Amino acid sequence: MKRLVLGTFVLLLIAAAAIGAWVYLMVERPYKGYTAPEVFVEIPPGSSTPSMARALADAGVVVNPSAFRIAVWIRSAGRRLQAGEYRFDAPLTPGDVVDKIVRGDVFLRPVTFREGLTILQMAAIFEERGFGAQAGFVKAASNGELIRTLDPQASDLEGYLFPDTYALPRRTTAEQLAGRMIARFEKALTPEIRRGAADSGLSIRELVTLASIVEKETAKAEERPLVAAVYRNRLKIGMALQCDPTVIFALEKAGRFNGNLTRADLQLESPYNTYRYPGLPPGPIAAPGQASLEAAARPATVSYLYFVSRNDGSHAFASTLDEHNRNVDLYQRQYFRERKARSSR
Repeated sequence: MKRLVLGTFVLLLIAAAAIGAWVYLMVERPYKGYTAPEVFVEIPPGSSTPSMARALADAGVVVNPSAFRIAVWIRSAGRRLQAGEYRFDAPLTPGDVVDKIVRGDVFLRPVTFREGLTILQMAAIFEERGFGAQAGFVKAASNGELIRTLDPQASDLEGYLFPDTYALPRRTTAEQLAGRMIARFEKALTPEIRRGAADSGLSIRELVTLASIVEKETAKAEERPLVAAVYRNRLKIGMALQCDPTVIFALEKAGRFNGNLTRADLQLESPYNTYRYPGLPPGPIAAPGQASLEAAARPATVSYLYFVSRNDGSHAFASTLDEHNRNVDLYQRQYFRERKARSSR
């Protein structure tokens, strides 16, 4: 009897050791069953642990479904597994795979839209980054209903797609991205900016339109409140804005801009031509960033009515036409005379 008991005990130990070894080989040994450099596994919201296990095993991420399920059980992770698309590019243990999904370490790709871009320019970036066709982005950005509560006049989302870097899943649609960009814009439109617009009698559409002009006129943060002041001062006295970027925007919409703005272009028949039509153009001409929105809401307290490029990225500002003409002669006519002289040597 003693021998029988001892033998049974030994067999149980051997069996336990075998089971332990089997569990170890399945759960603790790194595995890579796919031959491609990387694989992606989509885990839809509401997925069960068994369905996740099958998807991971089918993709070659784990050796079999049981390995993943055991690893989930060992880590008590059943309620902590997160949906999303996951990228795998190296051998992992089932435990590592579970940890990755518990962390929600989903695969995201960054896409950056800098300040001052139009819808068409953003659409080109959307396609270049491999998210979809330009036409799809343009269509999504044509849905003015997404911004209707802020701008009842909006026929599209020009100016309201906030420039930023967005980390996106591979299968993000243009509609989903537009929704995120609008949400980011609404966050950027702080209570202080809204109050500044209201204090000045500007609607949100007028504020964003002015901010888009400021964005296109200067890249220097310290100049934005000054540029905003110039245009606000012109609006107050009924002076034409005479803003080149608004004409360029109209030319681009008409497919007529070749990179050079000519005197003939300034005669373009368009409500966006601020040389021919007084006041602000009908809507935004680009996507303004936070600083330009703030400048439009709270411009500098100055009497400037003019500014001209110094040809180094900065501008010279003036309150009178005589002063402005002197600046033009100094920074434009003289600059081009000197450049012409240098090129003829």
